[in-house]
Amino acid sequence: MSSNMEKWLNRRGVEVSDVADIVFSLQRPYNPDLTYQECEESVLHVLGKREVQYVLFTGIALDELAERKLLPEPLQAIMEADESLYGVDETLALGITNVYGMIGLTSFGYLDKVKPGIIRKLNEKGKHVHVFLDDLVAGLAAAASARIAHQDPKAVRYEIADQTN
Repeated sequence: MSSNMEKWLNRRGVEVSDVADIVFSLQRPYNPDLTYQECEESVLHVLGKREVQYVLFTGIALDELAERKLLPEPLQAIMEADESLYGVDETLALGITNVYGMIGLTSFGYLDKVKPGIIRKLNEKGKHVHVFLDDLVAGLAAAASARIAHQDPKAVRYEIADQTN
């Protein structure tokens, strides 16, 4: 189903490579041996998770319904304005960031604020509605980045001391 999800993203102007660019920029300072291919693989791995796919399907569908003016009011007006106090778009994206723990959450906050690369492009007002997609892509990049951080073989591992004495 991951390839099906890629098609949904492509239809909305997002390529796996766009997300991998962000992942690479997030993780490269901490992992100088990181390759771009590892970032793409991490994005694809996250896209393979069913809970991630469900979140993406939901957000993309809402964006598309808003573009076609098929949402009930006041939701249609909120989506068209990309109301700053709406917050449901970020809340939905947290379902992706939490797949790999708190580091995903902190990375998401950074990406939501800075809006690098494709996230900025999606956030710009244009002919398409991307109320959800910009945040979902940030969530996807944050989760893929967190996955890499958790798998870094050079990361310090701490052992729990035996407290039975």
